Amino acid sequence: MPGMRRREFVALLSGAAAAWPIAASAQQVERVRRIGVLMAFASDDPEGQARLAAVAQGLQQSGWTVGQNVRVDYRWSGGNADNMRKYAAELVALAPDVILAHSSQAVAPLLQATRTVPIVFVAVSDPVGAGYVDSLARPGGNATGFLVWEYSIAGKWLELLKEIAPGVTRAAVLRETVVAGGPALFGVIQAAAPSLGVELRPVDVHDAGGIERAIAAFARSANGGLIVTGSTLTTVHRDLIITLAARHKLPAVYPGRHFTGDGLISYGPDFVDQFRRAAGYVDRILKGEKPADLPVQAPTKFELVLNFKTAKALGLTVPDKLLATADEVIE
Repeated sequence: MPGMRRREFVALLSGAAAAWPIAASAQQVERVRRIGVLMAFASDDPEGQARLAAVAQGLQQSGWTVGQNVRVDYRWSGGNADNMRKYAAELVALAPDVILAHSSQAVAPLLQATRTVPIVFVAVSDPVGAGYVDSLARPGGNATGFLVWEYSIAGKWLELLKEIAPGVTRAAVLRETVVAGGPALFGVIQAAAPSLGVELRPVDVHDAGGIERAIAAFARSANGGLIVTGSTLTTVHRDLIITLAARHKLPAVYPGRHFTGDGLISYGPDFVDQFRRAAGYVDRILKGEKPADLPVQAPTKFELVLNFKTAKALGLTVPDKLLATADEVIE
């Protein structure tokens, strides 16, 4: 009997050992994965919520359900650089499997905090120039993602301003100089301005008070218009900028449809679609691919949105050609 028990025990142990790889594999599949999300918006911003809803939808289509096989830790900076640095460090300390980063303002502190945790960025203008990746085709490090646009789009903004408001001879250009995109976009507008007969005034965006003072001062002279370049701070302060444009009766061109609820006209990428596409990169990284091997992608969908009601309030006659080419006209 003792010998029989030993043989049974050895057989049992051998069977258990053989099953270990299977059990370990099952545990690995069932393990709840962790995603960090660092957003430049405030938590109550409906645009930020819409973009993250697209991420959740994209993840679900790939088999990831929040609260079941994936956990998401959110941090919202509200455009505050100090908050962004603090939250970047917090998210890295949680040791997530991947971090989704919104804007250059998020990517820079994340890369200072980690060179190992995978990062998928969205709405970044020049990741090569900023040193986030080695090249667009072969990022090479722990970050990859989605470009917000090419700088040439800024010339289109000036063309649209002249098309919808031909009387404009002066344009204030709102830009954020702490990121590379601000000066670069202004440079493109500056190059196009002489041929369109427009004098430019750069307005560096820092806070609400500065924006209000600068626009009020600019509006004291006639024939003015606004070009709002895309950045974290212009997006955070978009309601204020739109209100000021209406108060001072300034035709304004904006970088995305999230400005055109009451704003005049916008042209830019479909940001919600970019976040949906970013979910695909998050999925691929969770399934074992490396950011270094995933090329940085450019936007594929652009939208021209026109607010006809705002045009009428400004006394503008919208050209038929512009109405025909708009992807959406808000009546």
